[in-house]
Amino acid sequence: MSQDLYSSRVLELAADIPLVGLLRSPDGRSHRVSRLCGSEIEVDVCLQDGQVTAAGIEPKACALGQASASILMRNIVGASSAEIRAARDAFKAMLKEQGPAPTGRFWELRYLEAVRDYAPRHTSALLAFDAAVEAVERALAKQSAAGEI
Repeated sequence: MSQDLYSSRVLELAADIPLVGLLRSPDGRSHRVSRLCGSEIEVDVCLQDGQVTAAGIEPKACALGQASASILMRNIVGASSAEIRAARDAFKAMLKEQGPAPTGRFWELRYLEAVRDYAPRHTSALLAFDAAVEAVERALAKQSAAGEI
């Protein structure tokens, strides 16, 4: 595999994931598994007015999945549901459609650009963002059902 795939920044990110640990009473939770490699990510979020106010993660993933999780968790608090969804969509487009790297608060996803050349690694790299989008959607649905939105 390419040296760029596991650059020093990717390895630094993978080794330093903030907000590890699940929340006691999240508004939304998602557990995602990559069937190909066995990576697992669980993400919790609390929302207020459509923005993440607290988050937690339990990552059991490869270095690429952990690097992605690190970028997510460094920037998730304060992010809107739309920002998280847009980052996931831009990240997916970067990997699968040769799109540009995401910008804004999740700009460091550019360090995972080399993953695009390794299609079997796409799922594990996207796992944290897929889980975050699902957790946010569940939180919004819960709040809507409770009449909080």
